[in-house]
Amino acid sequence: MTSASGLRVLSIALGLFLIFMGLDKVGWLMDSSLLVARLQEWRESAPPMARWYLDTIALPGAPVFARLVLVGELAAGAALVCGIKVRLAASVSLLMVLNFHFASDVLFHYSYLTNAYGPPVLGGLLALAIGGGTRLPFSLSK
Repeated sequence: MTSASGLRVLSIALGLFLIFMGLDKVGWLMDSSLLVARLQEWRESAPPMARWYLDTIALPGAPVFARLVLVGELAAGAALVCGIKVRLAASVSLLMVLNFHFASDVLFHYSYLTNAYGPPVLGGLLALAIGGGTRLPFSLSK
């Protein structure tokens, strides 16, 4: 088995993860207040930097972000599963995950290091963003 095969397995696993995370957000397509409620929940206990981000960027943009996150997770997940534009899909996903982790104020806490949504997901997406540029085995891309 080659390192490309290992990256392919990783891309399928993380792609499925993103697809199912996206499916949990299908309600956001028609009702962005679901995202707004979550962001306001996070805002209550957010430190100054995260609160600034929530007030300035996330909450005002929530109607657009609700749809972008859903479509982004589903599209990136499908791309990773199919092996299409793996590097791009992983890079976009990495930024999306970091955005959520920053907004929810989990990123800079010790407990984040043991969070299954934390280092394993970020590390896997980073590995694909770096090494996913070559044609991976069993990919639909040419």
